[in-house]
Amino acid sequence: MKRVYLDHNATALLRPEAKAAMSAAMEVCGNPSSVHAEGRAAKAVVEKARAQIAAAFGADGADIVFTSGSTEGAALALAGRGLHAAPVEHDAVRAWIAEDLDVTAEGAVCIRDPGQSTLQLANSETGILQALPDGLAVTDATQAFGKLPVAFNWLGAQMALISAHKFGGPKGIGAVMMKRGTDLPAQIKGGGQEMGRRSGTENVIGIAGFGAAAEVAAKDLANGVWDRVAELRNILEKALVSGATHTIFVGKDQKRLPNTLCFATPGWKGETQVMQMDLGGFAISAGSACSSGKVRASAVLTAMGYDEATAQGAVRVSLGPQTTEEDVLRFAEAWLQKEKKHRARAA
Repeated sequence: MKRVYLDHNATALLRPEAKAAMSAAMEVCGNPSSVHAEGRAAKAVVEKARAQIAAAFGADGADIVFTSGSTEGAALALAGRGLHAAPVEHDAVRAWIAEDLDVTAEGAVCIRDPGQSTLQLANSETGILQALPDGLAVTDATQAFGKLPVAFNWLGAQMALISAHKFGGPKGIGAVMMKRGTDLPAQIKGGGQEMGRRSGTENVIGIAGFGAAAEVAAKDLANGVWDRVAELRNILEKALVSGATHTIFVGKDQKRLPNTLCFATPGWKGETQVMQMDLGGFAISAGSACSSGKVRASAVLTAMGYDEATAQGAVRVSLGPQTTEEDVLRFAEAWLQKEKKHRARAA
């Protein structure tokens, strides 16, 4: 029986359009900084992608600086600024900020000074959405862009972090969107590429895939693809809720990403559940992919007030456009069988 991939928040499947754009870019030999015809051809690939991303994510008139992903983007946007945030942020953000903002039991972050704070648009583990205050310094939009109809120009944030592989682009390429004219010192210095904010020869192949994926992601949103994904998530949630009376469904009544379901079973470690499901042919996760392999309670759930046993028992299922109803029903049946055995052993 075929494996079922339910870890799209870790990385989405590469879109055929992105793969085709990357293959075409491989035939362009020039350096984007060179002034000859070959260099200009490479530069054209980069600028086409920049325009595609701006159009897809409502960033017309903004500066888009390419990075190796949201982790590097976080370093570029946050290093040395002393911004404030909450413990629900991704580790890539938490590495650069003061974790002193409060979180409610529903996962909402209380912002005191927007201009000195960073706040994610959507949480990668729970899918819970945040209401961004106007004038926010930085938002991590990595999980939201491509899944929600949002536009950078009306988010009210000075900067936003995005990563291509979260919506079907290649891994290893991302960007920081910023209001034009933003003063942002470079973290990687050298040749002065990317408007002097990120030196190093641009990843032309990855950028081409990034742009193509962004364009198709915007079409998916317009065509209601993610509404269908939300329906499948709700079908899965209903099936699990009906059979797992000892399991807590995090953010069930909150505004969430359309594809994300986080649930915790106290006393049944998330890592164990992930391994059992993997052996059964299902790919899910315990927390964000960047934290996998670390045996610890979810910092996100802990910040929301859950006890350690519950936070350690959390797993995340994240669907994608390719997910089918058969996939989610098969997963529900397999997981409920394992949950029943867990309860029998714990009794």
